[in-house]
Amino acid sequence: MTSAHTEPPLWQPDEDHIASAAVTRFQTWAAEHHGAPAQGGYPALHRWSVEELEAFWQAVVEWFDIRFSTPYERVLGDRSMPGADWFPGATLNYAEHALRAAAERPHDTALLHVDETQDPVPVTWAELRRQVGSLAAELRALGVRPGDRISGYLPNVPQSVVALLATAAVGGVWTSCAPDFGARSVLDRFQQVEPVVLFTVDGYRYGGKEHDRRDTVAELRAELPTVRAVVHIPLLGTPAPEGTLAWDDLVAGDVEPVYEQLPFSHPLWVLYSSGTTGLPKAIVQSQGGILVEHLKQLGLHCDLGPEDVFFWYTSTGWMMWNFLVSGLLTGSTVVLYDGSPGYPDTAAQWRVAERTRATLYGTSAAYVMACAKADVHPGRDFDLSAVRCVATTGSPLPPDGFRWLHDEVRENLWIASVSGGTDVCSCFAGAVPTLPVHIGELQAAGLGTDLQAWDASGKAVTGEVGELVVTNPMPSMPIHFWNDPDGSRYRDSYFEMYPGVWRHGDWITITDRGSVVIHGRSDSTLNRQGVRMGSADIYEAVERLPEIRESLVIGLEEPDGGYWMPLFVHLVDGATLDEELTARIQRTIRTELSPRHVPDEIIEVPGVPHTLTGKRIEVPVKRLLQGTPLAKAVNAGSVDDLGLLRFYESLAAARRA
Repeated sequence: MTSAHTEPPLWQPDEDHIASAAVTRFQTWAAEHHGAPAQGGYPALHRWSVEELEAFWQAVVEWFDIRFSTPYERVLGDRSMPGADWFPGATLNYAEHALRAAAERPHDTALLHVDETQDPVPVTWAELRRQVGSLAAELRALGVRPGDRISGYLPNVPQSVVALLATAAVGGVWTSCAPDFGARSVLDRFQQVEPVVLFTVDGYRYGGKEHDRRDTVAELRAELPTVRAVVHIPLLGTPAPEGTLAWDDLVAGDVEPVYEQLPFSHPLWVLYSSGTTGLPKAIVQSQGGILVEHLKQLGLHCDLGPEDVFFWYTSTGWMMWNFLVSGLLTGSTVVLYDGSPGYPDTAAQWRVAERTRATLYGTSAAYVMACAKADVHPGRDFDLSAVRCVATTGSPLPPDGFRWLHDEVRENLWIASVSGGTDVCSCFAGAVPTLPVHIGELQAAGLGTDLQAWDASGKAVTGEVGELVVTNPMPSMPIHFWNDPDGSRYRDSYFEMYPGVWRHGDWITITDRGSVVIHGRSDSTLNRQGVRMGSADIYEAVERLPEIRESLVIGLEEPDGGYWMPLFVHLVDGATLDEELTARIQRTIRTELSPRHVPDEIIEVPGVPHTLTGKRIEVPVKRLLQGTPLAKAVNAGSVDDLGLLRFYESLAAARRA
């Protein structure tokens, strides 16, 4: 990972692309008004943004014309982590900024709604603002006050966006779960925050089928005693149950939205960690912190503006949905796709990108690799001429994924692999429109984000694997966790290893050119003979083999001082884990990585368990194999298929016998 890099970039922005990018214009303007470096391109701008943190964020709020109804006293009143105090004294409203384009472009399209059964349905900026104004007035009439929690058990539909923005307009605190979550998973989340209003659907469509959720909604109503009003959205056409309010009645008015002016640090929404062990962390982020971080991320890094169409495949239970909605801040048209990522076939998302004329299309690395295995040819079979950037997240995009997008979508394609977390609802590293793309690498750390790789002694390292740390505060870092009165759970989550420095729990390498390689979670990291290895590197090598559908690797410290590293493989239909395939897996890992990466054992499994947001579950499997009972090793409501974990529990019992 040093200057021995000789492979040319996979993509290089041309001079016109660089000159027209918002981040270039921002740098020129910030040089004139705030002392940013005029020369040196993005690396110089990034260095200034972390060294002169207050000047940088002041430049961001001025560049994006953030409307403070009362001015801030200074940019950063206290920069300690946790506890940074951003823009003290300032008041504003997130929803007011999200709907600003309605004044200038009322008849343009704000939202494009697509499901499995219909063509895209547009919602104009004027209509979006009217519905938000009407619903906000009705929420106030129901007694909702600033700080009250409002929850949604909703799919990715326009009503969800209206409910979020109306909640923000009145100063409520939004929180949502997707309707494929079971009642226990939802209650583990919503019971923590005690909502006063619950928005629900009667069901949803997914994979060509209708899924009735009325029984689950009835259970939620019974188990959420703080809820004073339930709003029924009849996506499947059923009548409103007794004691509920009809959505159409609440958005029928024609009322100008009234935006509560709130302190910068006023809660905007609650997001949840995957909660694979114990209750999910209820992560609270602020109106102002999200506003400025998302404008920076979407307006500068993703280069979005009023001409763009922004599509990211997501559900309301994942932070990327909140990030997607913030596309409205840039005046972009936001695509809401409510359906299966692979229905009626694996190419489904590319079809949506074509139908909506998406300019930035975001998906998961897993979907890209699934398309490669399914022999999908997006560039050949779809008109993707509008797409200028394909972005991926959820897990590291393997080198083969970069090559496949380049070969099968378009050679002149900006590929943005990004990495961040629910914890900040943003990216630590990823998209930069003015930098080249190198295979297997994220382009650079984000502006204002002092991203470093630290070794065990807390020393920053370049060109070698280290802990992902952030050494200065970001505005979207949690203001607190719900139900964590003394802040101990928050501190333990990020600041225990290096006090005062955010440790995220990923292994990364920062190259000498400033790009970033993600190696996987550090809390499930493989550590053989003192050498740390990332699980993502092994997945990338193994899952290239056509017989392997998915894999999971665990490193287990044994009581006798030994170390057991099994590789679990989920095979495609018709494949057999015989001696030949076992030898080929071992040979592939040895050749592409090193002999040290070769597992001690290769075990076929019926499937790889995931969190509800699609991430492989490594730590709970490790705990099961160490003998932890299933009930303590994992929060049952956080897993996509609890039955799969019983296999690993049985394996652990057999090993101990």
